[in-house]
Amino acid sequence: MQVWTYTLIPALAVVLGAAVAVWRRPSPAFAGAIQHFAAGVVFAAAAGELLPDIKHRQSAWAVILGGAAGVLLMLLIKRFGENSKGTLGLVVMVAVDIFIDGLVVGIGFAAGAKQGLLLTVALTIEVLFLGLSLTGELSESIRQPAKVLAIVAGLAILLPVGAAIGIPVSHLPNFWIAAFFSFGLVALLYLVTEELLVEAHSAPEKPWVTSLFFVGFLLILLLDELAG
Repeated sequence: MQVWTYTLIPALAVVLGAAVAVWRRPSPAFAGAIQHFAAGVVFAAAAGELLPDIKHRQSAWAVILGGAAGVLLMLLIKRFGENSKGTLGLVVMVAVDIFIDGLVVGIGFAAGAKQGLLLTVALTIEVLFLGLSLTGELSESIRQPAKVLAIVAGLAILLPVGAAIGIPVSHLPNFWIAAFFSFGLVALLYLVTEELLVEAHSAPEKPWVTSLFFVGFLLILLLDELAG
């Protein structure tokens, strides 16, 4: 099975989330629960799968280069989101987010099969919520459910496209591999701290909702141990 085909799993998750939201928009409590769980899963995947490989490469300048590029790109995306208005701005923001998710999955497989699979699991849960939230936002301005689903499905294609670009990283010199891993790590940490958790805390939450962050975190650690 070719590596890029694994990205079809999160791509289908985006469409599934959209289909569920078209049928019934999730309550704020349910959305917060998914966000906490997804944040824990992504955080564990970033810390457990990419960080050890970065430390193993022992290339400080590569870490600085890749990390700085990741921070700069994330801040530019955030600024674009703050300045853009309307449906088009939202779609572009989500398109960039999905593409980077696919790129991170490809980079993960460059680190190894286990790393790639765990990152695929983590980002599948994340983009499932993304499909839910995007559909809810689009449905407010686009009253045709079929059109909303078509837009989300089109965006989902960017996952395998991003992965196809990230996979060849394994053939680059060690310096550039470490730089790309650092970029992927920063992108995932930004996703957790500035998107998932910020959105999760925007509504009143109960202790069981907060605890789902740690449930997701421990789930990835358990899968990591089972995978050997």
